[in-house]
Amino acid sequence: MRPRRRVFWADLVGTCRRRRARDQEDDLSRVLITGGAGFIGSHLADHLLAHGYQVRALDDINPQVHEGGAPPGYLADEVELIRGDVRDRDAVVAALEGVDSVVHLAARVGVGQSMYEIAQYADVNTTGTAVLLEALLDHPLKRLVVASSMSIYGEGLYESADGAPTPAVERSRAQLERAEWEPVSPDGQRLRPIPTPESKPASLSSVYALSKFDQERLCLLFGAAYDIPTVALRFFNVYGTRQALSNPYTGVLAIFAARLLNDRPPLIFEDGDQRRDFVSVSDVATACRLALEKTDVDGVALNVGSGDSVSVREIGEKLAKVLGKEHIEPEVTGKYRVGDIRHCFADVSMVEELLGFRPAVALEDGMAELAQWLEGQVATDRVDAATAELAARGLTI
Repeated sequence: MRPRRRVFWADLVGTCRRRRARDQEDDLSRVLITGGAGFIGSHLADHLLAHGYQVRALDDINPQVHEGGAPPGYLADEVELIRGDVRDRDAVVAALEGVDSVVHLAARVGVGQSMYEIAQYADVNTTGTAVLLEALLDHPLKRLVVASSMSIYGEGLYESADGAPTPAVERSRAQLERAEWEPVSPDGQRLRPIPTPESKPASLSSVYALSKFDQERLCLLFGAAYDIPTVALRFFNVYGTRQALSNPYTGVLAIFAARLLNDRPPLIFEDGDQRRDFVSVSDVATACRLALEKTDVDGVALNVGSGDSVSVREIGEKLAKVLGKEHIEPEVTGKYRVGDIRHCFADVSMVEELLGFRPAVALEDGMAELAQWLEGQVATDRVDAATAELAARGLTI
């Protein structure tokens, strides 16, 4: 591992004396990012460094994310990397020393894998967050930001034919076996998907979703109890450079890219018409910084998405085009993966109002940047093995 410059130790005694007065204008200059060597974490680190922050990263360098279990070469030299597990109290306490704010990104990700690695997801995501919060009892902060997920909504919001917001009935196994993909209202009406606001109640359809809801609620409850300003950001489908291409449980664009780079068709569940909100990792980093800096925003959960939607089939076709692989058409499997939902995309009006966040990266521009980065990448395609694992466990229909 290349040497890294230590940036936190000057004036350590003074920085550990927390000033709790809200009207003081000290900057939140020392930030710990849990999961800071990962996809989102490393982009956030770059963004914060560019805005004058000092950054420390706590990361276990999981081999499923980091090939060979080695720290990534893209992590900036100015980031102080502490290799450790968020479930290890000693590692967490060491990482907190001298920091003013925390952005908690550390988590196991992936809907499918969460349905059979149940204990692992609950341990890392829920217990890891609890360990972090207990450590914070002795290290008061100026600000805590936690990464939540759009997965907690389950199905997004819908409206009936008369335009009334209407909850969708959870799709039954019998319905899915008939390839009837679209949800209906409680009285059997056809519904139209609309942007999902933060007011929509949670509907947890996977172990991953449940564990992300745990992270969100634990942090918001803790912040309220101990008077630590806390914001939860519900990320929608984040994409961009540095995603773990060989991880078959990462974001859908990275999974599709791994297939296309190996001249294989992207595999699409259901009929491909399910709609999602794809948001650039650059925009996500901006949202995280704004959540650190907006001192009058506290105790809320906010959507972070593009505010637009696109079908999964379309996203596969767009990626193939920018990679020059138009001849490789997505393979629509007509199967359902347990834990998946049909439609969900973000209403971003609240995050715009409270944080001043506006998505800046259009999907076409973000995908063009991703394609340029992919030109120099090698991906091990593990999608077939992961799909076979799900099928063997009865998790695809």
